[in-house]
Amino acid sequence: MHSEKLQSFVLSTLDFGESDRIVTLFTLEHGRIKAFARGARNSRKRFGPALEPFARIDLQARIKTGLSSLMQADIISIYPAIRTDLGRIAHALYACELVEVMTPEGHPLPRLYRLLAVYLDRLETEAAIESDRRFFEINLLNILGYRPALETCTRCDTPYGAAGAWQQDGGEPVCRFCCAGGRQLSASTLNVLSACLKTGTFGQIRFPAETLQQAAGLLDEAISTHAGRRLKSLEFLQQVS
Repeated sequence: MHSEKLQSFVLSTLDFGESDRIVTLFTLEHGRIKAFARGARNSRKRFGPALEPFARIDLQARIKTGLSSLMQADIISIYPAIRTDLGRIAHALYACELVEVMTPEGHPLPRLYRLLAVYLDRLETEAAIESDRRFFEINLLNILGYRPALETCTRCDTPYGAAGAWQQDGGEPVCRFCCAGGRQLSASTLNVLSACLKTGTFGQIRFPAETLQQAAGLLDEAISTHAGRRLKSLEFLQQVS
């Protein structure tokens, strides 16, 4: 079996035995994979610091179903500025864990790969802010097909209009005719989230305070529903925010 050269982000690592490591990677070519890195904790020549969480790397690997074999990894960027700031670290770890729990294994997602790359580049040069996190989340949900309906009711297909929508359990927005309680989502909130999908540039969309709060509630609920478990990095993110 020949090895392949891949572009990848390190999503997480797990020590195995005395010197090995199991690495979860998000590759441009194969999507999310797990790889066994033999001697990774001792071999500075083959791996060095390349297997740190949220590092961007070039790697050589033998791709197999289940657990691939990682032969070598070379650093593209370890994002040194992110690693000097707890807030940036928390947001980077959260983004990586979100990709890990939300994506299918072995399925290429080049748009999501580029989104993660742009977000980490943003965190490397700018302070971590809530608006950027929410921008990342709505675009991730959109790419994966989990985006909440922002224009028309999920039950009767009626446009929301100026009345906005009401958020049901599970993050489902519905119109006022199908509403059975829930939290209101203003038309402004829905419009801002829709605008996030029309630009690939962080920082172009402004979230006013009330809009940010409503968007956060909607996105948190949608992510919780589809992730299936609470993200470990979320508690750390909440502590440092």
